[in-house]
Amino acid sequence: MTTNRLLVIGNWKMNLDFVEAVHLGQQIGVILKNRPAEHTDIVVVPPFVDLRSVTSIVDSERIAVDIGAQHVSANDNGAFTGEISTSMLKRLGVTWVLVGHSERRTMYHMDDEVVARTLRAVVASGLNVVLCVGEGGDVRDNDEQNDFVSAQLHSALGGLDEKYIEQVTVAYEPIWAIGTGRTAEGEQIRAMTRHIRSVLSAMGMAGRRVLYGGSVSPENAASIITEGGVDGFLVGGASLVAEKFLAIIQACDGCYAGKR
Repeated sequence: MTTNRLLVIGNWKMNLDFVEAVHLGQQIGVILKNRPAEHTDIVVVPPFVDLRSVTSIVDSERIAVDIGAQHVSANDNGAFTGEISTSMLKRLGVTWVLVGHSERRTMYHMDDEVVARTLRAVVASGLNVVLCVGEGGDVRDNDEQNDFVSAQLHSALGGLDEKYIEQVTVAYEPIWAIGTGRTAEGEQIRAMTRHIRSVLSAMGMAGRRVLYGGSVSPENAASIITEGGVDGFLVGGASLVAEKFLAIIQACDGCYAGKR
C-alpha cells in the first residue's frame, strides 16, 4: 500500500431524490461529528439532481466530506442534450468525478476513447478523477485480466501531463464479481492491486491511490484492506445507509492505525 491516507467514496448511483439525499447527508454528518475519521478521506457521489442540495448541507453544517459526480461530459458546453460539464460541477462545489465506471462502460457504451477524453477534461478543469477499471467474467476465466486492465490504464492515462498526476485515483471493479454470486478473494484483489501499481509506476504515476469496488460491506472491509492491500473503497449499496457507510470508514481508520 501507499503512504497516503485511505479514501472511501460512496457512489449513490441512481438512488435518492433530493429530500432523501439531504436526510442521508445529515445522518452522515451527525455520525462523523461523534466519530470523526482520523485517517480516511471521504467522498459522497450523489445523482446530478441532488448535488446542489447535498453540497449546501455539507457547507452549512461543515460536514467533513467532499462531493463527487458520477459522470461528466468531455465537452465544455454546447448542443449536448442531457450532458453536464465540468464547469457546471465546479460551480456546485463538486471536487471529484468518477470516469469510466463499469456501468457507464457496459450500459452506455462508454469506450476507452471516450474515457480518455473525459478524464482529460476532468483533470484540466482542476477536478480530481477516479478512473474505474476492471474485467468481465470471460476475461478473468481466460486469465487475461492483467493485459485487459493494463490496456484500460494505458488508454486512459497514457501521455497525461505530469502536472495532472496528483489528481488521479484508480478504482478496480471486478465486473465478474459484482451481482453475480462470485466473490473476489483477498489474494485476487491483492494481485490486481499490485499489477495496477506496477503499471502506474512504469507510467511515472507511482504512489497513486488504488481503491476496490465490489460488494464492499462493514463485514468485509477490514479484511479487504489487509488482505487485498488497497487504499480504500468505491462503495455502492452500503453507502446508502449512513451507519453501514461509516462502519466501512471506521474499519479503514482502524486498519490504517494498526498497520501504518
